[in-house]
Amino acid sequence: MNQWIALADIRLDSHYRQLPDHLYHEVGPEPLPDPRIISTNHKVAEQLGIDPCSLDPQLLAQWLGGHQLPPGSNPLAMKYAGHQFGVYNPQLGDGRGLLLGELVHAQEHWDLHLKGAGHTRYSRMGDGRAVLRSSIREYLVGEALTALNIPSTRALALCATSLKVRREMVENAATILRVSRCHVRFGHFEHLYYSRQHEALRELADYCLQRFYPQCLQAEDPVLAMFRTIGRRSAAMVAGWQAYGFLHGVMNTDNMSILGETFDHGPFAFIDTWKENAVYNHTDELGRYAFSKQPDVVHWNLSALAQALLPLTTLEGLKAALDEFPEQFKNAYQARMRERLGLASELPGDEELISHWRSLLNQYELDYNPLYRALALAQTSRANGEADLDELELIPWLPVLQEWLPLYRARLQQEQRSSGDRKTAMLAVNPAYTLRTHVAQHIIDAAEKGDYAPLNQWLQVLQNPFVDHPGLEDWKKAPQGSGFVMLSCSS
Repeated sequence: MNQWIALADIRLDSHYRQLPDHLYHEVGPEPLPDPRIISTNHKVAEQLGIDPCSLDPQLLAQWLGGHQLPPGSNPLAMKYAGHQFGVYNPQLGDGRGLLLGELVHAQEHWDLHLKGAGHTRYSRMGDGRAVLRSSIREYLVGEALTALNIPSTRALALCATSLKVRREMVENAATILRVSRCHVRFGHFEHLYYSRQHEALRELADYCLQRFYPQCLQAEDPVLAMFRTIGRRSAAMVAGWQAYGFLHGVMNTDNMSILGETFDHGPFAFIDTWKENAVYNHTDELGRYAFSKQPDVVHWNLSALAQALLPLTTLEGLKAALDEFPEQFKNAYQARMRERLGLASELPGDEELISHWRSLLNQYELDYNPLYRALALAQTSRANGEADLDELELIPWLPVLQEWLPLYRARLQQEQRSSGDRKTAMLAVNPAYTLRTHVAQHIIDAAEKGDYAPLNQWLQVLQNPFVDHPGLEDWKKAPQGSGFVMLSCSS
């Protein structure tokens, strides 16, 4: 039986206050006018140990609207720094979000963070608010990534309000209640390193070891062991991005989680038609964070974290750990791609097969997710038991796949499992639906008119994207003439 508690009975702990007070600023949320909950996430509630039936929208509206705090909450804004587009910026911190506290369930610790809560001392010239557009996108993409087994922050609820705020245009303000095991960023360590607060740097490292990486405490060099683990997790995260065509958009070091979670979703996109050089952030004029560069950027960001850890461990150890990243990424990426292509075993030649496949995607700018589903549905068996492909399922793509399909057929003959088992496995990892940009915009347009049905429908679709959902068949495909859609960092 599930040991759930009611939402009204939760109690938060302010664990982050163990750290020196110059790492945060105590501040409460600024109340929003007319807050109303427009979506609640039952799966996240279950993850937190909260009875989904107890998600009282009126109580949540009080919390997310800043009119009332959850029991035990002592909200704070975190101070950090970071490299933004490769340039160090010391003047960063939670400019519109507040860490409300930590909830413990089944020996797991979960941060609750209110995004769009109002001004803090780190707001700089901002208004401390989030807009409905970006809040909807972040709320949904956390579920889309989680369903694809890509680590990501998630959100318990989404709140709309009557407040208007100005970005490139006047928009509706909103808040989300973000959930993660940890809100410590690479930029937290950078802030303490570059401000020469080495004692506090040690305190932060010890805090992270004890709370998030206790398995590293027994190592000869715990800080180095933690860094190695962060590197492995970050490699696995970006391997998932590359395998599923996810473009983060703004991979500054202050947007990098020490848990290897996709964090601070801004101008992200799932690529519609495959383009290695895709850039969707209109401020990324030089393409620093282009899709194909994401693994290298994660590696660079890890080197920035390594620099910040120099007072706590050895240069040689950090260099050796950084040198492990390319192989870690390659192995994680190849494993993801074999899974998507239905290859249960690892054999010589797989890397070339996958590379050829990816070059075809890029050369012909293919709408790749439907193509994976077609490959899965094409799995058949010949009378003699050998695997084959039903080319009827692949007719739209046959002209561009004619060189690659014989290689794929030959590789399938080397698999031990049946084509039926392979088909089942492929359909379980290749989504019928992703959060395409035009899908997100359709949901946003409806929500801005007060229609939240598409939002809540797509929440369920993205939580279970591997099955067909009646009435949504047209949303599986890229829109006609889809190309680069530039997205805004403003949120």
